[in-house]
Amino acid sequence: MRAENLKANLSRRHLLITGRPRTGKTTLICELINLWPGKCGGFVTEEIREKGERIGFRLRTLDGQIAILASIHLASPYRVSRYGVDVDSLDRIGVEAVYRAVASKEIVVIDEIGKMELYSEKFKQAVLAALNSPKRVLGVIHLASLPFLNMIRSRPDVVLFEVNGQNNEEIKKSIISLIESGKQSK
Repeated sequence: MRAENLKANLSRRHLLITGRPRTGKTTLICELINLWPGKCGGFVTEEIREKGERIGFRLRTLDGQIAILASIHLASPYRVSRYGVDVDSLDRIGVEAVYRAVASKEIVVIDEIGKMELYSEKFKQAVLAALNSPKRVLGVIHLASLPFLNMIRSRPDVVLFEVNGQNNEEIKKSIISLIESGKQSK
């Protein structure tokens, strides 16, 4: 579902952004987080670059913890493309940040619900706990058609926004409008 009709979407408290790589999903999430300081908890995923080349991804919790999620230099049985995935770091840092946000914040930020993160059963449980809580989830969800991702996208309480790099500002305004006018999450 696309978010063309804001009125119809007011009762849907979870707002998920999707799109192709490098279309500004995390940048948009960070801009939104900055609008509500103190109300958001959770984590974002940032690229790690070396000499202009992406070599991995790090988790940064909104309360300041940092961990490597994946790297081309990481030996791991869990792999996505050329990246080894550190599931233990995700469980220790990312999953715990989601649970802390559910317990104490109005908006639970999960960036990203994607292929790397799906190696962790604890992560999937934390995502479902956040979605089933009375809190609002603001997140990024991978485009891939995978059973867990499809199940989340099909929930009646989820609005999906697809960014393309050209429509990010319009989507940002729509999300702000939904959050500001639909204060169900307390």
